[in-house]
Amino acid sequence: MPVQCSSCSEKRAVLKRPKTGHSLCKECFFWAFEEEIHQTIVSAKLFKPGESVGIAASGGKDSTVLAHVMKVLNERYSYGLELMLLSVDEGITGYRDDSLETVKRNQQQYELPLKIVSYEELYGWTMDAIVKQVGLKNNCTFCGVFRRQALDRGAIMLKVDKICTVIHSGENLSVREGVKMPVQGTCSRCGYISSQKLCKACVLLEGLNRGLPKLGIGKHHRFHDKILSQQPLTEQEERKLKAVDF
Repeated sequence: MPVQCSSCSEKRAVLKRPKTGHSLCKECFFWAFEEEIHQTIVSAKLFKPGESVGIAASGGKDSTVLAHVMKVLNERYSYGLELMLLSVDEGITGYRDDSLETVKRNQQQYELPLKIVSYEELYGWTMDAIVKQVGLKNNCTFCGVFRRQALDRGAIMLKVDKICTVIHSGENLSVREGVKMPVQGTCSRCGYISSQKLCKACVLLEGLNRGLPKLGIGKHHRFHDKILSQQPLTEQEERKLKAVDF
């Protein structure tokens, strides 16, 4: 026998929520989902009226749902937010094309402004150009570091007050007792979050721009003072950094 929705008691339930045990129809699930997000926003005082909020948009299902829910709640409860989509193009031929097309469709569907920031715009390098320098072996190091900082840099460019993005994976992290965690500071060059004098992105960029891509691979903190003061490396140091198997 079909199970009726425990919320509206009119329609057939399509799922049972593990969190509450309620059997809900599609419409009631959508409403419950949106209302829980609204309660989180209100109780945590996440936004203030008049703020400009960038929504991280990758073109995947999570960011698509995020954009939809933020637009719905902003209109339903008159948050007074100026919403815009913010997406990152790494500059990898053929890799991001489909997802960026999805982001562009989201822009039209939700009628939100869209800004696509590129690695070339943010860092002066595309990933295709980086791969030509470093090869395929270490390219993920560069892409991962640059991508983690790209949304922050894009947000600064757009002058948004806050960024909305899926943090669920971070909630499951734990640290053993007695483990010393790095102290959060800011990069002396770009001003973004870093536990060292120079953030990893700036070190990687310095290496690329100097033609020494190994400078950003591994731990080379002893070179940070020289980088900050624009001192040249010694011939021995340069030979060591160039002697890398990419």
